[in-house]
Amino acid sequence: MENTPHQETNPLERRLDLAVAIDALESATDARLKRMGRSVKMAGFRPGKVPFAIVKQQYGAEIRHEVLIDALNEAFGKEVAGQKLNVAGAPRIEPRQSDNSTHLAFSAVFEVYPEFTPGDLSSAEIERPTLEVAAADVDKTIEILRKQRVRYVTTERPAAQEDRVVIDFHGTREDGKPFPEGEAHDYSFLLGRGMLLPEFDAAVEGMQVGEEKTIDVTFPDDYHAQELAGAKTRFEIVLKEVAGPVLPEVDEEFAKALGIEDGDIAKMRAEIEENLRHEVKKRIDAKVKEQVLEALLRANPIPVPNALVEREIQRLVDGARENLEQRGLRARDVPVRPEWFTDKARRRVTLGLIFAQVVESEKLQARPEQVKAMVEEAARTYENPAEVVRWYYRDPERLEDIENLVAENNVVEWALAKTKVTERALSFDELMGRNEA
Repeated sequence: MENTPHQETNPLERRLDLAVAIDALESATDARLKRMGRSVKMAGFRPGKVPFAIVKQQYGAEIRHEVLIDALNEAFGKEVAGQKLNVAGAPRIEPRQSDNSTHLAFSAVFEVYPEFTPGDLSSAEIERPTLEVAAADVDKTIEILRKQRVRYVTTERPAAQEDRVVIDFHGTREDGKPFPEGEAHDYSFLLGRGMLLPEFDAAVEGMQVGEEKTIDVTFPDDYHAQELAGAKTRFEIVLKEVAGPVLPEVDEEFAKALGIEDGDIAKMRAEIEENLRHEVKKRIDAKVKEQVLEALLRANPIPVPNALVEREIQRLVDGARENLEQRGLRARDVPVRPEWFTDKARRRVTLGLIFAQVVESEKLQARPEQVKAMVEEAARTYENPAEVVRWYYRDPERLEDIENLVAENNVVEWALAKTKVTERALSFDELMGRNEA
């Protein structure tokens, strides 16, 4: 084997020129074919008694290719180790011209991981949200839980916002002809939730059961059914049923429905408050972490190996297809284009390289006590926490996921110590992404 020094064609690409001696290749091929001949089976011959010439004629090209690949891999590995190159992805082997008739010449083209020192974060500014959970926040959460358990009771009064109504409707175009999606019987929807076009909500509100009404409707220009986009239509509506919302009382039964066995309202509120505190902390940590990630990206504008980006793109594509299957859709019927994930994949790979470098250079690897604390926190909400802890520690891969999360948190804390952190008080609704109305 021979090699020439690598030539840099882009910031991370390298090239190693390799040569394989033809005599050594043929000798190794014959040796492997002879070993193979001891057990090969072929019609007309006893096992292991097939003439070598026939074995070579049948399998020679395949075995020669295998030997050549093995030889190139061995040579490539030695050169990479000798030059202490940190290879990212598999090399691309290309044949090349050579004046040496005793050797076959190849080039191995590959990428290496970027080498860099973590950038300066002293000018980065991080805003840490602050929020203390108050009784009013618990009240809001209880109202949300009540609305999630709403039931509807039939009423004779006129239809109002938030009612569940049942209608028949029949629509026609300006020329009086019906159209697809223009007719339905016993159609149920919640009034005022935007489930139908606004004209329907406005028309049905205030109607009595049995009342009929005719309305003119112009479909939006961006309506999902292209044949109706911008169309002027007329609908005849009949209101058949009105059911008003009834929220459960905050009582013993309500508390039991939320998992408080003895139905104690105070215990229910305390548990909701504790859960809110955990959720608030999680959201604050996520907002801070996202800012840290952006700061790290700005401070470390590094090139990334295309091989790693392509691998991450494929992982994201596979995940999207799996998600479609889980939702009952056939992935082959829904196009999932790799280019949709390019930016996301590149960002993930870049952050992964930055995190790995910071962890290594600053010695921020997960400590056993940190891993244990995170596992116990994850197990806290389960009925049998001890069993969940054992479940994590039984599987090295599951534990490795926790170790990676701990290391990420260590990097975030390290970065925060080097940035300018200011605090800003947020309301409960702001942090939760709700509209304050």
